[in-house]
Order: sequence, then C-alpha cells, then structure tokens
Amino acid sequence: MFRTLAIAAVSTLALSACQDQAGGGSGGARDQIRAVGSSTVFPFATAVAELYVKGNPGMKSPIIESTGTGAGMKLFCAGVGAQHPDIANASRRIKKAEFEQCEANGVKEIAEIQIGVDGLAFAESKDGPGFKLTPKLIYEALAANPYGKGPNKAKTWKDVDPSLPAVAISVFGPPSTSGTRDSLAELILDKGCDTDAGMEALKKSDEKKHKQVCQQIREDGAYVDAGENDNLIVQKLVANPNSIGIFGFSYFEENRDKLKDVSLNGIEASYDTVATGKYPGARPLFIYVKKAHLNAVPGLKAYVETFAKNWNPDGPLTKRGMVAATDELRAKNAEAAANLPTLSADGLK
Repeated sequence: MFRTLAIAAVSTLALSACQDQAGGGSGGARDQIRAVGSSTVFPFATAVAELYVKGNPGMKSPIIESTGTGAGMKLFCAGVGAQHPDIANASRRIKKAEFEQCEANGVKEIAEIQIGVDGLAFAESKDGPGFKLTPKLIYEALAANPYGKGPNKAKTWKDVDPSLPAVAISVFGPPSTSGTRDSLAELILDKGCDTDAGMEALKKSDEKKHKQVCQQIREDGAYVDAGENDNLIVQKLVANPNSIGIFGFSYFEENRDKLKDVSLNGIEASYDTVATGKYPGARPLFIYVKKAHLNAVPGLKAYVETFAKNWNPDGPLTKRGMVAATDELRAKNAEAAANLPTLSADGLK
C-alpha cells in the first residue's frame, strides 16, 4: 500500500534548475524535501521529519513516500531536478545495477548513510502451531525449484520435514520490489540453498543460474505477495493462524500483542539478537542522498543530520522500533551524515 506523509501541504514544484556548487550538478528548486523507498524505513524517516520540523521552525515537513526499496531506487535514480526525489530509503544496500542506472541518468554523486539495523522477522498468530524454522527449511518450502531438482511439490510443512506441523504451507510476504524481499533472498533463501554442496559449487561456476535456483520463489499460492502494506500481513495472520508472515522486525515489535515469533536456527528475533547480528535475519538500514540537490532543496543536509542526532540507543528512533547500530558504526555514519562522502561502486553487488 502506498503511504505518503506530508505534514505541511504539498507545494507546486518549481522546475527551474540551479547550479549546485557543492554537488557539481544541477538540482531543481523545491521548498520541500522528498524521500521515497522502503516501507521498513518509512516510520523512522517520518519520525525524523517530525523532529526536523520541530527543530527548524518555519520549514515545511519533508514528504516521505513508502514505495518499497526497489521502486524507490528507480524513482531516485531517474534523474536530477525538482521532479526527482532527494533521498532513497532502503532496507538493503543499493545494488550495483541501480548505482549504474543512477549514473546513466546523471545522478553521479550519491552519499550513503547507514541509519540503524533491522531484522527480517518471521511471525505467526498467537494461536499458531509454534513453528521453529531454519533457512534450509524455509528455502525448501518456498523455492520454486529446490536445489534445481524440479518444481516444488511440498504441500504441507510436514512434507518439508517430518518434525514440522502437517498444515499447508502458507506464507504472506513482501513483493519483488521490496528491500525486505531482497533480504529474504540473500539472508535466508541463499543460505538455505547453499547447505547443499552442489549449490555452493554452482555459485562458483554459474552465478546467474545459482541466483535463479536459490532465490526464485514458487508461484503456486504457497507464498502470497502481500504488497507493501505490512498491516495487511498482520490481519492475514490473525485470520489464518496456520500461516507465517515476513516483515521488518520493527513492525513485528509493534504487533507482539497479536503475533508471536518464529525462531530461526533456535534464535528468536529480539532487540539484542538483531543488534549483535546473532539473529540470522539481521540487516542494515540505509538512506541515500542526492548530492546535486543539497544546495537546491532547503534543509536537506539538516534533515539528514537529524537522523544522526536521534539514532542512539534509547533515542527517539529506537523508541519507534529501530535497532541502534553499534557505537563504531554510529560514529562512522554520523561522520558520513555530516560530510556526505560520495559513494563509489566498489563493493556493490
């Protein structure tokens, strides 16, 4: 579901371009910051928008749009100017292909800031059977073609493993445009797939085929794309106690009164297990800033710096459900928020 926060009324964007000396590019004149992207980052970005307005009287509230990470990156990388967003919120790191698309469209200087940590939570209704899963079991239940041996024929969890309940495989999760879906593929499905020695060998010999075999999810109804509306997943789980839902840890935390955790490798999702990386689904959260817009859009740098002022443990963002990164990571990224170094393609996948 597409959500937009605009505390102040949206003004008409002026499309006249102005030269940005700091970023070396041109950004269109606009009197409101605009951010797009991750539904997981959305509540934190909106919280920062509120804090920014409170700390900067007279400034209009940033417009925050929940489009999903992938769709947000497309909008962010489409170009420079007032019609294009200033920030992309992401529940995974920018992909090399997205970075290259940005460059091709003239978005040549981007700053990356890790704002905190989240967990890819698996949950069931309070009345659920009490699933205990591993990446291997999840892969074998959800893969379209497990280990490349043919279409997935498992109908129940017991078909996957005799220790699991004899209930139909029913998983409500994020769409392909979501960073949460990317995290599911990379943190869970890949790891489950690579428990097979043949898949580890395939990764070295044919990376493209490995990705298809390990990350492609079945389309026969066992996995249901619930869109970007995490609230809908909660409703589905309450109505279907034998189903499992996948979403960000922060959203799970908000709904512990209705849901219970599905442990992974015997580890439950908690603030401590996510913060320390012990939980298999732990993942970083990012914002990406278009440097060409810094001088053109009033308050853009101040908004970014507001993240760093409020992401400490027991700070406003952790009270909203975000997990604080380690002291070292927070210090490193506070410096990045202040100086906005330009991201390079090195290390991107």
